[in-house]
Amino acid sequence: MLYFSIAILASIIGSISGIGGGIIIKPVMDCFTALSPSTISFMSGCTVLSMACSSYIRGLKDKVQLNYATTLWLALGACAGGWLGKTVFAIIAANATANVKLIQSVLLLLINLLVFLYLVKKAGIKTKQIKNKLICVIIGFILGVSSSFLGIGGGPINIVVLSFFFSTQAKETAKNSLFIILFSQLTSFITTLATHTVPDVNFFYLAIMCFGGISGAIIGSAIAKKMDNAKTEKFFRNLLIALIVLNIYNIYVAI
Repeated sequence: MLYFSIAILASIIGSISGIGGGIIIKPVMDCFTALSPSTISFMSGCTVLSMACSSYIRGLKDKVQLNYATTLWLALGACAGGWLGKTVFAIIAANATANVKLIQSVLLLLINLLVFLYLVKKAGIKTKQIKNKLICVIIGFILGVSSSFLGIGGGPINIVVLSFFFSTQAKETAKNSLFIILFSQLTSFITTLATHTVPDVNFFYLAIMCFGGISGAIIGSAIAKKMDNAKTEKFFRNLLIALIVLNIYNIYVAI
């Protein structure tokens, strides 16, 4: 019930806001389970992948459209970044002296703080309209590296990047973010299988979490349809505050 509850609630929230759910699953599982960082990252990634697939399929008929002209190139960059991020994580995790949980918690806290500050100052920030394909690939690559290394799928950083560099509105940002997450997590998953670095995982619990991810995507998509851009952004901002508090607690425990 614990694993299913974490997966479904995180996926509901992730589907509504476009953050993928991993940035919720990762710190919550750090807090409430004794699993290793490698196991948590793998289970989180698989859950996010299940959620993103379900959200994408269900969203094909939505009125909110994907901006394929830029998002496809971002997704391709995220594939390459997903491979590198997973490789770097495997190297650091193999170092017995490295406190992986502390490193990830600090990085998550910094990301959440920066994203929150951006949202607070958003009204006075002039956004861009990037159309250059190479720049899109580079941005996607950076997103893929960070999300794969942290095991969060995409998280708030996707939202800020899409909003700032491509001037997307909240609901459009959420949908395009999930599309990028789908590609980056799929690459990360394939890389883990290909390099035979699948951590010690209880596959029954993993299946439960993936089922929770799919269920959460279905529920989240239904809720998202009833929310406008203002409500989606307010929801996202309140979520960030909760995540910042949780990240600080996890850092305290890891230290």
